[in-house]
Amino acid sequence: MRARIPTPRESRPSRIDEAKHIPRPYKLRRFYTPKEVAEHNTASDVWISLFDKVYDLTLLINKNHTRPECDPIVLAAGTDISHWFDPTTNKPRTRISPDTGSEEFYCPNGRFLHVPPTEPDAEWDPDFSVPWWEDEARYCIGNLTKRTRFIRIINTLTKHDDIIEVASEESLNEILDRYTDKNVHAASYTWKRLGKVLDM
Repeated sequence: MRARIPTPRESRPSRIDEAKHIPRPYKLRRFYTPKEVAEHNTASDVWISLFDKVYDLTLLINKNHTRPECDPIVLAAGTDISHWFDPTTNKPRTRISPDTGSEEFYCPNGRFLHVPPTEPDAEWDPDFSVPWWEDEARYCIGNLTKRTRFIRIINTLTKHDDIIEVASEESLNEILDRYTDKNVHAASYTWKRLGKVLDM
């Protein structure tokens, strides 16, 4: 059976061709590897992982780039920030303040976007209805793989030998989709393992 690439889905904000300040469109996947997340680690391209989900916060940071609350997120771009959050509530960690004895958000890297200040602050304007970590529909782009694996693909016609890293949860079609970055003709090939044709 011939391979069939899944219908590609891309992040494509409106008027992307005119934009100079946000990254180019990327292919949306069900699973991302830590290496893929780590590649998005600049102020103009911010991905983070949080409790096995991958978030693209680029547009959020771009919209709020003048606020100091962006700095901790930008500095952590490309990494996992699950340790900033309480795993039972999925909200930022809290602690009892040694000064006031009241509960406050605990942000050792500095207060980040959508976390209210510990003291009353007339400057703070909660211009959002849902904090970004709860707004999966807007910012979550997929899942972080539990485990990666390396797959060796040999093109018996050209003798090209490639090793690619894939998410262990991905189907053969999703692996094929990753491989098309190295070989655009891969979908037209017959795929075999140890001489046996694979049912894609």
